[in-house]
Amino acid sequence: MTGTVSAEIPVSADSRPRHVAIIMDGNNRWAKARRLKGVAGHRAGVDAVRAVVETCAREGVEVLTLFAFSSENWRRPQDEVSALMKLFLFALEREVRKLHRNDIRLRIIGDRSAFSPALQEHMEAAEELTRNNARMTLVIAANYGGHWDITQATRQVAEKVRVGQLAPSDITDDLIQQHLSIGDLPMPDLMIRTAGEQRVSNFMLWQLAYTELYFSPVYWPDFQEEEMRKALQAYAGRQRRFGQTDDQIAAKAIQQ
Repeated sequence: MTGTVSAEIPVSADSRPRHVAIIMDGNNRWAKARRLKGVAGHRAGVDAVRAVVETCAREGVEVLTLFAFSSENWRRPQDEVSALMKLFLFALEREVRKLHRNDIRLRIIGDRSAFSPALQEHMEAAEELTRNNARMTLVIAANYGGHWDITQATRQVAEKVRVGQLAPSDITDDLIQQHLSIGDLPMPDLMIRTAGEQRVSNFMLWQLAYTELYFSPVYWPDFQEEEMRKALQAYAGRQRRFGQTDDQIAAKAIQQ
């Protein structure tokens, strides 16, 4: 669903999502519309990341997950991939201390083995620096795919069965969820995708089972504070049912 809700109305604490996940789409199209190279769109996208992180932190969002680089993005032109890797490294070096000053913890999920040793070292250093921060957790999904996440979780569980730590009958939804990349964090309440596309593109497939979806026509570099607030307002107007009927939801509200 797209949203046209005014961004001026404050979002109350009881209608605020704990976890927001975003597919940041439209950098290349933003650049093309301005007759710029694709990397210019990705650079502009970093500014949008900064604005959205600051807005979510101010609004009391506990977890913000950004889909930065999918496992399918390696199929893009080599010069674009190389530019993205350089930009990722530059952004880590430039932004991590600001995150730390603002008490924001950084987590990076995905298969790091394909990244250069230098980039992996910067990832580890950034996570270590911010490990004890508590205002908000910023999760960056890099070389990440939902299929990969479920597969790596399944392998961990299978290994525990193999060595006798678990019996097959011990395997439950909750157990598999605990072995996902962010199994220790709340599941996403709101998933945003920018640039008009309406699909999840192999992003957090397990975790999005009951997530509210919000699709914005705005290209990612233009998705700044106002657009983020529109998304939060749209979420505040949703009724999350988790399989229940309207009457059940109403009865629960009365009991509370």
